[in-house]
Amino acid sequence: MAPELLLILTILLGFIALEIVFTDFFKKPKQTLADGVVEVVSTGALSVLIQPTVMAGGLLLGALLFSDYQGVLSEWPALAVFGLFLIFDDLSQYWWHRLSHSVAWLYKLHRPHHNAQYLSIRAVYRNNLFYYLLMPGLWFSGVLIYLGGGWVYAFYIVLKMAVIFGAHSDVRWDRRLYEKKWSSNLMWVVERTISTPATHSAHHGKHASDGVTHYKGNYGNLLFFWDVLFGTAKITRRYPTEFGVENLPDTTAAEQLFWPLVRASETTTSNVLEQAT
Repeated sequence: MAPELLLILTILLGFIALEIVFTDFFKKPKQTLADGVVEVVSTGALSVLIQPTVMAGGLLLGALLFSDYQGVLSEWPALAVFGLFLIFDDLSQYWWHRLSHSVAWLYKLHRPHHNAQYLSIRAVYRNNLFYYLLMPGLWFSGVLIYLGGGWVYAFYIVLKMAVIFGAHSDVRWDRRLYEKKWSSNLMWVVERTISTPATHSAHHGKHASDGVTHYKGNYGNLLFFWDVLFGTAKITRRYPTEFGVENLPDTTAAEQLFWPLVRASETTTSNVLEQAT
């Protein structure tokens, strides 16, 4: 196993251990059997099949389009290559995520991520299988690796996944940092730079009327700065009391994972867009 993958797995297992110790990791509030099925299948399929396939596709795309430039980024400064990943992976994922809350059929692919009535490390990879297959950032990353950016990507992806794991976990590492003046001042910068449990949990809230929930924004993955830059940020330093989706009919595990191949409910475009946007 590559060192960066081993490190990501270690960080993931660390958050899982924290949730086991401090929260009910195996029995989240209002969880259903379908929740467990969706999480196990989507996480397994992404890790073992989809992400490796898409990254390989990106490498192949790079070879087809930029055959004369293989490895060229290996001579670039590390910060410049890191910046390319921020733009072509993280920024593109911000827009992909934002678009998924604006276009009905894309929201059907993304709804599983919000369907659980809890937020947890368990939800990190929870999405329809086609959502990741179509995600531009994964394809772009494969191209950048072909161009010689793999040495920087190894560091970049560890940092990104550590932030994403921390933002989804219900072991809220930012809560204590809001309590003391010096750390609260530091958090003013941090929460406008990267995703935190408070800012990301707001995106997963169920009721927009609670004053915290903001599923029309807080789309950032690694960088929350994109939300600040593009006017979709909401910072309250509070957490929603309820999570999930509202105003949509129930769905099944099979539909969550395999839509449009499996259609268990006929949700109108207007109803989906009401929730998604």
